[in-house]
Amino acid sequence: MKLIESVKEFGGYLNRYTHDSVACQSEMTFSAYLPPQAAHGNVPALYWLSGLTCTDDNFRVKAGAQRYAAEHGIALIIPDTSPRGDSVPDVPEHYDLGQGAGFYVNAIQPPWDKHFRMYDYVVEELPHLVEANLPLIPGLKSISGHSMGGHGALIAALKNPIAYRSVSAFAPICHPLNGAWGKGCFAAYLGETTALWEAYDATCLVQAGARVPEILIDQGTADEFLMEGQLLPEVFQVACLQAEQTLSLRMQEGYDHSYHFIATFIGEHMAWHAQALR
Repeated sequence: MKLIESVKEFGGYLNRYTHDSVACQSEMTFSAYLPPQAAHGNVPALYWLSGLTCTDDNFRVKAGAQRYAAEHGIALIIPDTSPRGDSVPDVPEHYDLGQGAGFYVNAIQPPWDKHFRMYDYVVEELPHLVEANLPLIPGLKSISGHSMGGHGALIAALKNPIAYRSVSAFAPICHPLNGAWGKGCFAAYLGETTALWEAYDATCLVQAGARVPEILIDQGTADEFLMEGQLLPEVFQVACLQAEQTLSLRMQEGYDHSYHFIATFIGEHMAWHAQALR
């Protein structure tokens, strides 16, 4: 890990690091907010996964989560959304494929399979790295995210229920098998066999028996991508109801897909995760 930036906020430090990733075969960038409590002992962590086109910068600048992280004594771990660099494949004319659109899967199709292994990066490599190098309590972590990152948070928790104390999401892509974003990325990264896609689809995972204690989702009713059928929380809600998976889906009147929406409710999510991380 190479520290490339450090800014003091709310008594703690917002740091940015680079490192050579084994999973992604490239240099990766991530941010970590260490609350003031981390100066005196190890603290739990909340992992935040961002959405399409984002880097680690969006959440740390726009969401206002550091204030609440400092209050609760929780570190924030904020990875990039994909590998990047001249050697990493990309489709610049499509914002929803390639760099900035890793979709938190392990790609198995060329040319994506060498670098686009964001599932392994987020679930295995990054936690091992930060727990070995930062003042974190090993294994004591929760996960959240937005849009594509909400999808990533849901599948990470459902596939690894013991690894995370809690999971929440803002406007997640709940059923990528039936949304245009998911279909495009899954076909490119995983091939045309849709049975392989189900391992990275939160709705399919719940239908197949995956369980976590509780899921919290906030979804704005004025979200343009909700109206386009990209997110499909209603399908996920039915799957959870049928499977008796506890879900709190809060439809927030008038809110859109932006960080204005996230900033409004991030304090409630942080408090919810803090209860689970105690």
